[in-house]
Amino acid sequence: MEKEIKIYNYGLNELKTYLFVLLFVAGNIILPQLCHLIPDGGKMFLPIYFFTLVASYKYGVKVGLITAVLSPIINSLLFGMPALALLPAILTKSVVLALVASFVANKTHKISIVNLLIVILTYQFVGTLAEWAMTSSFYVAIQDFRLGIPGMVLQIVLTYFLLTSNNS
Repeated sequence: MEKEIKIYNYGLNELKTYLFVLLFVAGNIILPQLCHLIPDGGKMFLPIYFFTLVASYKYGVKVGLITAVLSPIINSLLFGMPALALLPAILTKSVVLALVASFVANKTHKISIVNLLIVILTYQFVGTLAEWAMTSSFYVAIQDFRLGIPGMVLQIVLTYFLLTSNNS
């Protein structure tokens, strides 16, 4: 289940970069709001990371990093979620996700369940260590592994099918 895909790497001087960022940030605003309609939906589905993963894997590190930084900040400012106290940990995970996803995509030019699993486990593991260092609470730091497994599985499955459904 490994498929070759076209990877784009838009520059900071290209309008497409900012149009894609706008699209993916909007997705990262709307999806968490929908997930928060379900009790603990944000904690279970980890929606703030989905469009960052897609952006980084398909459209490169610049689109991914801008999406990774703007999405949690805008959500926090508009809706108070994530709470300001959680923002550093979520930003750390988002940035690591963008870096790792774009790295794996550029190295392989392929998408597979295994590649996505590597990306997600890497950003979660590094993010968990960072959150543990920030909060001094291992229990808080492993929340995504305690509650967010459904979200990680959905990230893998939905990203795979989204990026292989139109291989242009």
